[in-house]
Amino acid sequence: MTSSASTEMPFLDHLEELRWRLIRAIGALAVGFGVAFFLVVHYDVIGLLQSPILPYLHGHKLIVTHPTDTFSITLTISFILGIALALPVILYQIWAFLSPALYKHEKRVVLPVLLGAALLFAAGVALAWFVVLPLSLSFLMTFQTSSLDTLISASEYFGFATTMALIFGAVFELPIAIVLLTALGVVQPAMLAQFRRYAIVIIWGAAAIITPGDFLGTTAVLSVALYLLYELSIVLSWLVYRRRMRKEAEVTSGEEAIA
Repeated sequence: MTSSASTEMPFLDHLEELRWRLIRAIGALAVGFGVAFFLVVHYDVIGLLQSPILPYLHGHKLIVTHPTDTFSITLTISFILGIALALPVILYQIWAFLSPALYKHEKRVVLPVLLGAALLFAAGVALAWFVVLPLSLSFLMTFQTSSLDTLISASEYFGFATTMALIFGAVFELPIAIVLLTALGVVQPAMLAQFRRYAIVIIWGAAAIITPGDFLGTTAVLSVALYLLYELSIVLSWLVYRRRMRKEAEVTSGEEAIA
């Protein structure tokens, strides 16, 4: 779909533009990775990231059990940080590729959706790192440890922490998924509102599976956050649904006037 005939492009031209957009996005990711790798190597980023678990190591540090652990951990952290640094450029390339094929009213929707997705992902990661991870560690690292020595490897800790952060970032995209499904006509806001009582149970069950540790701490935090996001999704779904119904009514009235 194009906004006007003048903006139509042959299929091969679309592929060429897509290729250059991908090259620019990959280039931005490479630059972001390079900057992140420099920061991780020359500054104590690893020490900063392991600070949540240090109080439970009794004066010790995280250990490494393989010669490549330190290098692989550095690469993993650099890659994640590089994605965060390159994300504005990547989102712009997505927007620049899609915008010529959109009508004016569609452009007003797509850009907020892209920005909202980025902000929601960042909010999920922040909640995981600053709230859920400390709560999880306070429970897991004090549970039945009186007869055990606490020796945690760096690869296991960073794998645990980054996996949790990425999962939280992904589940925080719930409002974006609901908005897209509403725009496609798959779901309706009234259906979401009627499904609320079942959503509470599903959200609690999903939170219990996603979060490690106690049911009254980390599970409750994620459950409350997801339920608030679900309510936000209903509001956004109403807005998108009303806009879609209004556009369809305008098209129908136009066709009747022509007839």
